[in-house]
Amino acid sequence: MPAKNPRVSAVVDKALMKWLRSKAVDQGISVSLIVRDILARVRDEEEERYWVAAGEERLESFSQADAIEHDDAWS
Repeated sequence: MPAKNPRVSAVVDKALMKWLRSKAVDQGISVSLIVRDILARVRDEEEERYWVAAGEERLESFSQADAIEHDDAWS
């Protein structure tokens, strides 16, 4: 029977696998779910870094003189 979601296979060293299993036991979930949650967290952090950099870039190019007033933008 095909899997509902895509699968990823990874090779880890013994120490990392021991840590993953320990976290899984502590949280009462599978190693697979631990790895999935870690990957999702890393993705979210990368996305956050992207938007922070984009915001900082926009702030550097922002000109108060060229800014449009709130009421003018929404009217």
